[in-house]
Amino acid sequence: MANKFVFLPPQSSLFSEWIPRLLDSASGWEIATPETEEDAISELQDADAAFGTMTPELLAAAPNLRWLQAPAAAPTAGYYFDELIAHPAAVTNFREIYNDHISIQILAYILNFTKHLNVYRDQQNEREYRVLEAPYHDIFLPESTVLIVGVGGIGTETARLCKAIGMRVLGIDARREDKPEWVDDMFGPDQLDDQLPIADFVVLTIPHTPATEGMFDSSKFALMKNTAKFINIGRGMTTKLDDLNSALRSGTIGGAALDVYEIEPLPADHPLWDAPNTILTPHTAAVGGANLVERRFEIVLENFRNFADGKPLRNEVDKANWY
Repeated sequence: MANKFVFLPPQSSLFSEWIPRLLDSASGWEIATPETEEDAISELQDADAAFGTMTPELLAAAPNLRWLQAPAAAPTAGYYFDELIAHPAAVTNFREIYNDHISIQILAYILNFTKHLNVYRDQQNEREYRVLEAPYHDIFLPESTVLIVGVGGIGTETARLCKAIGMRVLGIDARREDKPEWVDDMFGPDQLDDQLPIADFVVLTIPHTPATEGMFDSSKFALMKNTAKFINIGRGMTTKLDDLNSALRSGTIGGAALDVYEIEPLPADHPLWDAPNTILTPHTAAVGGANLVERRFEIVLENFRNFADGKPLRNEVDKANWY
């Protein structure tokens, strides 16, 4: 008997492209594409697996569900509701497809804080020819330390890039016990406070979980050097924006670059927009590159085969911790 897979609504044009490829490359599957929630409830009655965002109502209609593919590397808060966490179905995500894209943006922030291209661009717009004074050009990257909070795929690739330009690399990770080649020292979350005063750059790549929500607040910024730069490219809910704004304006830290925000989109009247030495981008780190579509497909295809063969699924999530 064929396994049944349901692409949950709303439907994407990608699915129509993926379906023939999946059926050609992984035998023994039936694929359904319901357009409405009512149709999805009907299709889930005998479904073995699904793609998309579940609700308690949809999950209750899927008594045979054993695998759910999340539509993102780190779905938004609420995706892992209590019934899904308790359900025996495995959930997989799209982690690691953005490693190179996001780590390059992190490096771009670091370079901007060192060479200040964003500030010189502002001067260019004003036709102003002026070398920025100290402390603008005081950072020399080969003599700097970066603390990467979250040494998963993105954090590891960021470590590689930072090490390539001579930086000292420290890592904090809740799960990882091994030390990647490009990390000088690894620590657990309980040692974060001890490492923050050492870093010239603090980079967050951690997901939003019950343990990380609001992790970076005024108490963490108070431990950082007053010249240190804070970079958050993981999830916005890990950082208290009002506390960050206060730390920037008081000189507690030396700058910040954000691609994700506690509130998205960032309100136009939020004071962070004109906080000193701050770079804000609108959640763009993972944007661009046709290869991302293919990377998603490859994970789904691999798990089609693994599921059919009874093998472990790629990127299985610890549902209780959301990643």
